[in-house]
Amino acid sequence: MAELWTPLRLIAWTQDFFAKKAVDAPRLTAELLLAHALSCDRVRLYLDFDKPLGDPELARYRELVRRRAEGEPTAYLVGRREFYGRPFRVDARVLVPRPETELLVEAALSALPEGGRALDLCTGSGCVAISLALERNGARVLATDVSADALAVARENAAALGAEVELATGDLWAAVHAGAGPFDVIAANPPYVPAKELAGLSREVRREPCNALDGGEDGLSVLRRIVAGAPARLRPGGTLCLEMHESHVEALPRLCLEAGFARAEARRDLAGLPRLTVAAMAGAANPA
Repeated sequence: MAELWTPLRLIAWTQDFFAKKAVDAPRLTAELLLAHALSCDRVRLYLDFDKPLGDPELARYRELVRRRAEGEPTAYLVGRREFYGRPFRVDARVLVPRPETELLVEAALSALPEGGRALDLCTGSGCVAISLALERNGARVLATDVSADALAVARENAAALGAEVELATGDLWAAVHAGAGPFDVIAANPPYVPAKELAGLSREVRREPCNALDGGEDGLSVLRRIVAGAPARLRPGGTLCLEMHESHVEALPRLCLEAGFARAEARRDLAGLPRLTVAAMAGAANPA
């Protein structure tokens, strides 16, 4: 007789298999992949926990498990990742949004008034820009990226989520047209990984676009250009919010002060690691 595979049995087997392959969150990953293979949500897996799967369903699931075990990110396999409470489409053209980047959104929102102007550099999937547009009434948001492929993903996400975001292709400030500013807030999650650390990243992260990760020798090559150009494009009292590498905890705030910002501080994520630098131009009582 053919072996019967139910959702519960598949999840248990895959959890053990993924644990041996050093896949993060093995049970959750198994649930996400099986739900995707069956075109259902994770709750349905447990409602139908003892329902045998057919051969086509098993074939789809086995292929997903194989690819995940070889290091392909779960978000690419299922085609989406939740960020700031919303589902964003992602694929190999963009970085997978991280929970830590939600801190960047929160800092930017603190500096963005209703009807204000925001700029999101290196937007990738558009998760930061779209979140700002949807969370702040009347906000006018410009999102840029050097990659036309990444902007295509951002455009799809903006349309799917009903966000009004202007998109522009170009290398940092070259994509910002003259009439776009001045901005209340500029946010960016740019490439910031020091080049020497790229080879040591997890196999999953190494599947993501290298040009969105590689920050040059010290990780600051793109950040320096952002900091240098930001003061001229911010309103008095405007705020710059930058995601950064933990090694930038002293260097990046110092760069901001040298560029003319009145205040600059590094902030830590929930794990206690330096994650953001928030800098304010003169005219604001406090940084965001």
